[in-house]
This record gives sequence, structure tokens and C-alpha cells, in this order.
Amino acid sequence: MHSIRKRPAIDGQLGWFETSPSSHTSIGQRLTGQHRFDFAVIGAGFTGVALARRLAELHPQTRIALVEALEVGQGASGRNAGFIIDIPHNVDGGEADAAASRKLHALNMFAIDRLRGLKDRFGIDCAWQEAGKYMSAHESAHIGALETFAEGLKAAGFSYEFVEGAALSQRLGTDYYKAAIYTPGNVLVNPASLVRGLAASLPENVSVFTGSPVTACQYGAPHVLAFADGTLRADKLVLTVGSFSEAFGRVRNRLATLFTYASLTEPLSDAEHAAHFSDVQPWGSTSAHPAGTTVRYTPDRRIFVRNTFHYRPSLHASDADLRAAAAHHRQSFEARFPMLARKPFAYTWGGLISMTLNHHSVFRRESDNLFSVVGCNGVGVAKGTYLGHYMAEFMAGMPSAAIDDIAAGSHPNWIPPEPIRGIGAAMRLRRELAGAGGEV
Repeated sequence: MHSIRKRPAIDGQLGWFETSPSSHTSIGQRLTGQHRFDFAVIGAGFTGVALARRLAELHPQTRIALVEALEVGQGASGRNAGFIIDIPHNVDGGEADAAASRKLHALNMFAIDRLRGLKDRFGIDCAWQEAGKYMSAHESAHIGALETFAEGLKAAGFSYEFVEGAALSQRLGTDYYKAAIYTPGNVLVNPASLVRGLAASLPENVSVFTGSPVTACQYGAPHVLAFADGTLRADKLVLTVGSFSEAFGRVRNRLATLFTYASLTEPLSDAEHAAHFSDVQPWGSTSAHPAGTTVRYTPDRRIFVRNTFHYRPSLHASDADLRAAAAHHRQSFEARFPMLARKPFAYTWGGLISMTLNHHSVFRRESDNLFSVVGCNGVGVAKGTYLGHYMAEFMAGMPSAAIDDIAAGSHPNWIPPEPIRGIGAAMRLRRELAGAGGEV
């Protein structure tokens, strides 16, 4: 059997999970004993949950296992910034690029509509906000990136608003940013709450196993998965394990896995809210520079800050990494909100992003009855949802234009192995950080 030597772990204090209304609700059970299923999906993030749901809809008489190493909402799907994007971050202005952007937008809107419907149907409490998204610039040197983005939006026919100066400060409660592009279709959520609600509402023919890391696997007929106290056999197996794909012996030399970090404050007091945010609605802002800081003001009056990138082949963040990230977050927070300089962070955590060089995902059949879906490139709430949904249809032999579009964007470029990969990643991160300036 192939031994799985790298496994997910908790990296810091997971703010979205800890503040989720469902954090103390049990979802699934630990896998023990011997089990046999028709389908097994490894990884209960947005991709895996969407895939398991669609498999259950298409094959209601089959038995489906959804397996998660941690608790649902503790993996990458519960550690991100909680943006469900409608418009790609990197819209370009050419005609071909505009057409590609419209196709991605259609897939993202499918995911948003699907998630909204499930949220409403099952009453998932996830702080869902149809708030749109700002892409903001602090330095004049980066306003050009906003203008380029606006040109791409216009070419693709997407609505947007250029906001600057006092009008922007009034919306955000900070005068740190000079200008921003606002797009209205983005949704903001507590991502841990959303993915937990989705997993808890899966059809009855899906068995959820949590706290159950795979220790070894043998691909074949059937596939055999080993656990600390049990074994699972499945006729068909789908790996939705993100940054841990190479640990499973698949998707080699295609993923560059990065750690990024986030902090979440204590809620603002009534006095702080009245003084500085009384007219401010929940908002989310990404940076005009790729290495810049993402910021959110949440419905429960917290401020979320995300920045700092590390390349960690171990796929774990150290205590020193977390302390360094928290220090960077403090600087970024106080630069934007000096009136809240004494406001403490309640949580700081790290999370993995599975990137590919050309932003393509992996969506493919590995061999008979073995499939992989990975590489959401930092936009996994929407992308993971539609990739998982359509992988189930792909497995069922259901052709569609959506699957054709996904397949066309599923050719990730080759990435060199270690040590060249690590050297290249470190150089790239240093260069990006140096260029970000005040956007961090």
C-alpha cells in the first residue's frame, strides 16, 4: 500500500470555525471497522461536499462515503477569506480573454446560485452577505492596476463602480485606500459555517466520516483506504485533497502549495462601532497587488486581515510562522484602523492555497474509477463548488458545455520538483512582497 506521510493538522486558532454557530455540533463520525461503498470522496471541503451531494442526487440507490481528516470546516475550506467570487480577479481586456472571463463568470454564478439555494433550503446560518467586493489601492502606483482591471470588466460587459476619496472612506470606515473598483456580485460568508451546513445537510445515502485521516491507500478494484482503526473499500474513488494530492501519489509536479495567514479581531464594542462604523455595512476588499492584504468587516463587527505568504513543503505552519504573521497583521491593521490600535486579535491561523502556474485546475480521470479534482488557486468556495458538482456529472457520462469549459481550463503547467521548486517559490514570494509596498 502507498503510505500517506503528510496529513492535515490545525495551524493556529481557526477564527471562522471557532465563531461558527455550528462549531459545537457533531457532523459525521470517526471511521472505525470495515466498510464497503460504491463511491468514496476524500476531502470534505467545498469540492468534496459538492461532489458527494451531486453523486447522491444522480445515484440515490448507491452508498457514498465522504471522508475528512479533521472536522468539517477546519481544512482549507474553513480558513479562507470567505469570498464567493463571481468575477475572476484577473480579468483582461482582449476579446479572447473577455470571452474566457464570461465563461468563468457563468460557472461562478452557477456555484453562487447553487450555494444560495442550499443555504435557503436548509437554513444554513453562515453570515451570508450579498455585499459585492472591493479591489482597493493605497498607493498611487497601484491605481494603474485598478484601471487595467476596469478595462477588462468593461470589455467583458461586467458592471462595476470606481470609488475614491471620501466616498470610499465613508463606505469602508477607513481612509487608508485612495481608490477601489467595486463589483456587486460577490458574496461574503463565514466559510466554515457554510461548508459545515452543506455537509450536515447531505442526502441520507452519504456517510460522513470526520477526524479520519487516511494512513495508506491501494488503488485498484476495489480501492482500499487504510485508517488508524479501520479500512474502507470503494469501487470508485475521488481525491479532493487539495495541497495533499502529491501525498496520495497523484497530481505530481503540478501544484505550488503556499501558506497564507489570517487574523480576526474581537467584536467591536458598542462605543467603537458608534464612533467609527455606525454607517458602515459589512464589506470585503482584496488588494490591487497580488501580495497585498485582504480585509473584511464582518456582520458581527469583527475585522479580518489576511496577508503573509510562506512556502512550507511540510504543509504545516510553525508557531514561529504564526507569530510572525500575527505581527504583520498587527502592522497592517493599525495602518488601516489607527483609531482601533488597541483592539486585540482573538484568532490567528494559517491555511493552504493550492496554486498552479497558469491558474488551471486539475479535473481528470487518473485511471479506471479513480479521479482527481484540485487546484482552486485561491478562489475555492465558488470554484470548488462547481468543480465538485460537474465532476460527479463527468463520472456519470453526462456531457455539457460547462464540463467542456472546465476541461479546457484543466491543463496545469509543469512545476519542477524539490529543491528547485522551493528555491523558485522563495524568490517569487520575495519579489512579490517587495513590489506590494503599502498594499500590505
